[in-house]
Amino acid sequence: MDVMSIAIMLVIGGVAGWLAGLLMRGSGLGLISNIIVGIIGSVIGTIVGDFFANTTGMQVDGLMGTFVWAVIGAIILLFLISLFKRV
Repeated sequence: MDVMSIAIMLVIGGVAGWLAGLLMRGSGLGLISNIIVGIIGSVIGTIVGDFFANTTGMQVDGLMGTFVWAVIGAIILLFLISLFKRV
């Protein structure tokens, strides 16, 4: 993995975290925290996407596929964080 792909992953994760914060109204953590959650969520989304692709045989590749799975991962992570914030 070169420097450019890491930079692209960070940008996609940041935008995905911001978008997930908008979609999950009330459970957002603030702009900076949502960006960090998005970066971590992009890793979770990649794992979920790989599992989904291996299970169903459907592939979602490319930049748009990476972005979609990053948003899904960030939403999952924001949801889990909101569960723990209530306790």
